Amino acid sequence: MESLTIPTWAQLVFLLCAVGFILALKGLSGPRTARVGNLVGAGAATVACALPFFYADLDHVVLILVAIAIGTAIGVIGAQRVQMTQMPQLVALFNGVGGGAAALVALLELRRLAELDELGADIPVAYLVATGFTILVGSVSFSGSAVTFAKLQELMTSRPVVFPGLPIAFGGAFVAALVVAGLIVGQPAVWAGIVLGLLGLAVGVLLVLPVGGADVPIVISLLNAFTGLTVAAGGYVLQNTVLLVAGTLVGASGTFLTLLMAGAMGRSVPNILFGALKGGSTLGAGEASDRPVRSAGPSDVAILLAYAERVIVVPGYGLAVAQAQHTLRELVDLLAERGTKVDYAIHPVAGRMPGHMNVLLAEAQVPYEQLVEMDDINAEFKQTDVVLVVGANDVVNPAARTTPSAPIYGMPILDVDQARQVVFMKRSMRPGFAGIENELLFDPRTTLLFGDAKDSMGKLLAAVKAL
Repeated sequence: MESLTIPTWAQLVFLLCAVGFILALKGLSGPRTARVGNLVGAGAATVACALPFFYADLDHVVLILVAIAIGTAIGVIGAQRVQMTQMPQLVALFNGVGGGAAALVALLELRRLAELDELGADIPVAYLVATGFTILVGSVSFSGSAVTFAKLQELMTSRPVVFPGLPIAFGGAFVAALVVAGLIVGQPAVWAGIVLGLLGLAVGVLLVLPVGGADVPIVISLLNAFTGLTVAAGGYVLQNTVLLVAGTLVGASGTFLTLLMAGAMGRSVPNILFGALKGGSTLGAGEASDRPVRSAGPSDVAILLAYAERVIVVPGYGLAVAQAQHTLRELVDLLAERGTKVDYAIHPVAGRMPGHMNVLLAEAQVPYEQLVEMDDINAEFKQTDVVLVVGANDVVNPAARTTPSAPIYGMPILDVDQARQVVFMKRSMRPGFAGIENELLFDPRTTLLFGDAKDSMGKLLAAVKAL
């Protein structure tokens, strides 16, 4: 079969770019090396994108450059303007675009393979399988990521969307996609590729619609793995080393991240994807409670903190929304100067994605040594004088241990309920993302400080300074 000709020197450069991606992934595994790792990955990607201009006889070069310029402008402006709270949506959007691009490239490659087939060329079955796989899974990733973006951006309800016949529709679309993919393997045809892509779009939508609540970020990670696999398959078809290695890295890391996130939620991936179809839900009622609670003002909470020897801060999504991380760091620094031992307790899925809180607090120059993972800090809550919960709810809800009917039951949580005193900074009594009440709010040891987190944190900081 006629193959795409890539000079040996270009393949070697692609290989070096692939090594750069591996080094970048290694660098991203730690906070001290993350910035350098990110730059190495970006540099390798830039070289890989520019390389074809130096060895390939490209058509429509002007249009390609215009498309690159437009895409670069959109990416730079979008990345600069996106809020930290919207980072998961941005990841979903970029991931979907990657899957869609892989599917379109595979569709173009299918046209070339169809032309070769008409000329009687011997096309390896593995090429046709990889091409069909890329079209199908890339389309699933594109449409599924679009739905996750809409859910997180609140363009549609974040609750599971289930309708009569959804399992049948999903199963039918999936089976039909497999049949069409089989036709492509038997005889490559562009029309079959287009139909396969449309079926993949339908499968992606139907796959993500029943997912709701805190499970959406896990699905983003799963779709990210799908995109990586499509890029790897596309690299095999195009005989491109850098695509093959980069796609494999994304696919493998996305798979591990999905499993880790599911484990942190105490759920299995099939349960996350299809639990709502069996009548379950990742959301509760979502109604605010009118039960009495003990509340206090900033001055009262300041006294609790000022006379505490051990304080643990639990940051959550509300902290990110209010952009109160800088004021929180000032408060923690002030307490530490006065001899109080203070750490931040980080739940694996605090915020909307793993690492969300780490990045948010790093932005406020919080020392990495103060960020302690759940497994390492849970044993310390029993000896803690005050736990300050800022914008978190579900990750400290004891219902995960005590209430089998709760949608978060089985999810590992921070053992905040074992501390001597707990202070919740909340805007209202509205439940967290899982939509269920937190019994810890009504515990006699719990004090609530109502208000916007940034405003309340500023008042609390001033009150502590005044003591």
